[in-house]
Amino acid sequence: MTLKAAALAQTGEITVRNPFNGAVVGEVGVTPPTEVFQAILRAKRAQAAFRRSTPAERRALLDALAAEIAGDSDTLARLISMEMGKTIREARNEVRRAQNTLKLSGDAATFLDGEAVHCAIVEGGADRLATITYEPVGVVGAVTPFNYPLNLLCHKLGPAIAAGNAVVAKPSPKAPLAAARLYELAVRAGWPQDLFQIVHGGAETAVAIARGPIDLLSFTGGPSAGLALKNASGLVRCLMELGGNDPLFVLPDADLDRAVATAVGHRFEIAGQSCAAVKKLYLHTDIEAEFTDRLLAAVAAVTFGDPSREDTDMGPVIDDAAARIVEERVRATVDCGARLLAGGPREQTLVAPTVISSVGPDAPVIADETFGPVIAIRSFDDARSAIAEVNAGAYGLQAGVFTNDHALIRMFSRDLVVGGVMINEGPDFRAEHVPFGGVKRSGLGREGVRIALREMSEPKVVID
Repeated sequence: MTLKAAALAQTGEITVRNPFNGAVVGEVGVTPPTEVFQAILRAKRAQAAFRRSTPAERRALLDALAAEIAGDSDTLARLISMEMGKTIREARNEVRRAQNTLKLSGDAATFLDGEAVHCAIVEGGADRLATITYEPVGVVGAVTPFNYPLNLLCHKLGPAIAAGNAVVAKPSPKAPLAAARLYELAVRAGWPQDLFQIVHGGAETAVAIARGPIDLLSFTGGPSAGLALKNASGLVRCLMELGGNDPLFVLPDADLDRAVATAVGHRFEIAGQSCAAVKKLYLHTDIEAEFTDRLLAAVAAVTFGDPSREDTDMGPVIDDAAARIVEERVRATVDCGARLLAGGPREQTLVAPTVISSVGPDAPVIADETFGPVIAIRSFDDARSAIAEVNAGAYGLQAGVFTNDHALIRMFSRDLVVGGVMINEGPDFRAEHVPFGGVKRSGLGREGVRIALREMSEPKVVID
């Protein structure tokens, strides 16, 4: 199956290849910066007409698009699997989640309520009433990554439309086809012309969006690219999810089988290419040996290979360059004294599920976020020291903690400097309507339908 996606204007083409077998999946035309600017101007005109739409009208548009996705789910899932290597089961799950994201955005549109505040709350205050409402920001520029090419776009599109905005989106050039298909489905769903547009390209196109007359920039990707876009956007408000180096802590009283299943499931999902995946596994010394034995048995059962097969648990990483980075970091970590317990080698873009123990705190595989199927084990016997080690890092997205000890739950929840702490769950856990994001190098602001709706709105105060 191939798809030729239309761009606003073409200055060359991006050929999208299946990362598993190299087959051509489709092509998109690159949008030049001048056309990006024109797309934003068209979006401004469309948004000017849309900004006074009712919550019911916005909800109807989002529900209609969700229905189109449901009817096109098999095609979308196959397309996602082919363009970025996600297993077909993982791709189907992403399509399901994208529908939920849009429907929840439509629901939230009906509750974008303001409030009334009396000004005379202190002696001498004016006897006036302040009414606070939420207005659309205008045009949202959305730049999305390859790893969730449909749902992460919906996490920007859904709240933006629910708040009354227009969207100009640029998907990753590594996986742009699902986004192009989503645009086609929006047209089929009867969306107003130019309210949602797709442009294609790499860094130059993203910078053109950031420098254009947008009103808010929503970006998901790496810190370096995020900083470049922040600098390019100037005083424009930015929402940025920039990744993580996320820990999972397992304490002596934990349900070890459940913790093992979580570590394996969360780390090897989409071949370890998830922002909040288990990058560092902290095992208490009392259970380290037993847990590691159970973990290795579970890892040995992971089937990896052709992502189109129903029985495949893990597919390839996105490209050969990404696989090479993972391989080099594993090798360098072992050279520093770590023990390779499973995996290690790669065959082109297929990296075997890998487990490394005795990993030092500054080992290459955990010194920075590693986008690949590698579980790096750190041992600890003092929870406070382990927390301090995580807090000393540059990232602060999410963390998982397996324990039923209430005092420890309070300690980890209070002391970890991260955006979210998941109890008896992995750091990669996410619900579409719940705030998601991090601190420090992990980003600015939050995604998640309900909070993103407010992030993409401007408060207005009327005092009468």
